[in-house]
This record gives sequence, C-alpha cells and structure tokens, in this order.
Amino acid sequence: MEATVNVNGVVTDGDQAVVSVFDHGFLYGDGVYETVRTYNRQPFLLDRHLARLRASADRLALDVPPTDADLETRMRDTMRRVNPGGEVTLRILITRGVGELTYDPAACARPTVVIIARPHSGIPDTMLRDGISVVVASVLRNHPRSVDPSIKSNNLLNNVLAMQEAIRQGAYEAILLNHRGELAECSQSNLFAVRDGVVLTPPLDAGLLEGVTRNFLFEVGADIGVAVNEAVLREVDLERVDELFITSTTREVIPVVRVGDRPIGAGRPGPIASRLLTRFRALADTLTRTSVTS
Repeated sequence: MEATVNVNGVVTDGDQAVVSVFDHGFLYGDGVYETVRTYNRQPFLLDRHLARLRASADRLALDVPPTDADLETRMRDTMRRVNPGGEVTLRILITRGVGELTYDPAACARPTVVIIARPHSGIPDTMLRDGISVVVASVLRNHPRSVDPSIKSNNLLNNVLAMQEAIRQGAYEAILLNHRGELAECSQSNLFAVRDGVVLTPPLDAGLLEGVTRNFLFEVGADIGVAVNEAVLREVDLERVDELFITSTTREVIPVVRVGDRPIGAGRPGPIASRLLTRFRALADTLTRTSVTS
C-alpha cells in the first residue's frame, strides 16, 4: 500500500508509521476524521473540511491543538512524496490520544494527530457510463441520540456492517434508513434522487452526515440552473424517481441504476447526474487553479 503518514508531525513511509495500542482512537474509536482530495495538487474545499473536523471534535469535547494553517502545512509536508504530478487523497484523524484503559477523557494528556496521504484513485469511466447498483441495508442508521451521525467520528461500525451487506449482495453501496424508515444516507456517501427535473436529498434531521460534497452540489446545481432541494424520502419513493446518484469527496457524483433487483428510471445513468458531474469537475478545476496562482 503506497502511502506517507504523518503522526504528530513526524512523517514516515506508511509501513513505518506507529500509533500506540493505548491510543483511545484504537481502543474506543474515540476520535474524528476528514477525507480530503486534491485537484491540481491542491486540497479541495479544505476550509470546509477543517471546519467540519473541528465541529465534530467539539461534539466529543476533543481538543484540536494545531491551527488550520498548521494542519494544512502538515498535509502538504505529508503529500509531497506521494504520486508526484498526480492527485492525492488525504485522511486527517484526531484521536483522544494515549491513556489508561478508561473512558475518562482526562486520562489522555494530548490528542494524536495523524495524516495519511495516498495516491488518489479516480472513479472508472465504465462506472460513470454504466452506473452502479446499491442495496437498502437491514442495518439502520445510528439514532441521533446514540452515536450521532452528524459527527464524523472514527467509530464507523454502523457503516461497516451496512457495507458488508452490500458486498455480500454484489452491490457497490448500501443505503441506510433511519429509525423512522426514511432514507438517510449511504455507508460512505450521501444520496440524491431526481424527480421531474428536481434533485432531492434527505434533510439533515433524517440523521446523516452533512457532507462537504453534498453541500457543494447545491452550489453546482444553482450554477447550471438545476434545483437541488432537501426532501424527506422513503424506500417506496425509489420506485418513483427518474435518477438516483451518490456523492462523496473521493467519488464526486456516481449514478445509481439499480437498487437491489429494481431498476432506477430507465435503468441507465441519467442526464442530470451527468451535467452535475461535468460542472462539478469544472468548478473544482477552476477553484484549485485559482488557489495555485493567488
């Protein structure tokens, strides 16, 4: 696995990186993370990712000592040797740190800050051309009064169990319902539907992570005259949509053509998802080129 890792400011090859077995991130999943990708070797929407990282940490009463500028410097130091001339995916993890075997946060003297840089793997053109299949998982999304999905935490067992169902059924992703039976999100992405030319996505109070790419898509839609709105959606609504697609930092926009054994719309990628992806990429390219020259 090609990777460079930065642990508390020390950069090493991935196979040399070490975190203590007494780190509470390892022991309890007590921590938060963000995934960022580059365009033109520039981290895209970094300010939004770091804002969400700090918001998630605040919900856990977890201190993040490095400033945003320091985190960005560490990211650039870490990615310098990775995939020269190509794009990079970065994962930033902040854990409670090393401490005794207790849930008491005071047991940890300082947080652990890890940055992983790897070559970015783009979505294959065949996947965009043919679309993907997904399933509706039997695993429900965490209740907001349990492990709140709005916190991007290192505790991902809910997502793992849902994704295992998808893998067993030969699907690319798993849709999770919330405790009310509404569509929430997928195990690794946000969910969008298209009906009568309008793009719909579950509202935040459905119990989902406020995706950075999800939010950016509202701006992309407005830029090309496509309405993107929040709406409560249920599984039965999947039978009445014209298009379905998912979004995430590393996946951009991927069309969904089948849910289980049910085709979506005409059973092939639709035009609105394609338009959104084209404009998304153009804006990402423009914004990152501007940041290089500014």
